[in-house]
Amino acid sequence: MDAAPRKSFSMIRSFALADVVTLGNASCGTGAIFACLAYLDERHAGWLWLALALLPVALVCDVLDGSIARWRRRHSPLGADLDSLADVVSFGLAPAVLGFTLGLRGGWDAAILLYFVGCGISRLARYNVTASSLSDDTGKVKYYEGTPIPTSLALVLVWAIAFSQGRVGENVWFGVLQLGPWKLHPLSLLYAVSGSFMISTIRIPKP
Repeated sequence: MDAAPRKSFSMIRSFALADVVTLGNASCGTGAIFACLAYLDERHAGWLWLALALLPVALVCDVLDGSIARWRRRHSPLGADLDSLADVVSFGLAPAVLGFTLGLRGGWDAAILLYFVGCGISRLARYNVTASSLSDDTGKVKYYEGTPIPTSLALVLVWAIAFSQGRVGENVWFGVLQLGPWKLHPLSLLYAVSGSFMISTIRIPKP
């Protein structure tokens, strides 16, 4: 006897309110990337300020989606994966694009930005596969391993201050070094530090 046909997974019926807020997180991160591209094309400061403003809004959405899920007592089957993918965009890729936009364009800078994004992706993947083993009897995760990826907003704050002072592009803080065939802006090392903390085994208590 043939097996019963597999029932299609309905995206719309599976969506919860928290998932919509999570997509708001991803939309803010994507919008910040678009704003950076518009700034590179037009050199209008308003685009850059928009990019800088959207990323804290993404963090608000990231905090709210979990609160909404607990309030409504409905956990979507898509929730955990949606949250991680949205965080990669808003707190991994978008801060890296912001750094590139504002002056980190040397070869070594690019390598460090790639490392940073890779660390963010790895950090989220590790959390997803270890969450069950880190949770207590109630199912709540007791602590994070490595700093959460939204801590990259500290880099966004650095860029907001630098941009307000005109310390971007050729005037970026700490200048530029020629190391072999490529250039390195020492400021990019902040991305290396941030990424390294994400993939570390430091335990951060989870509220």
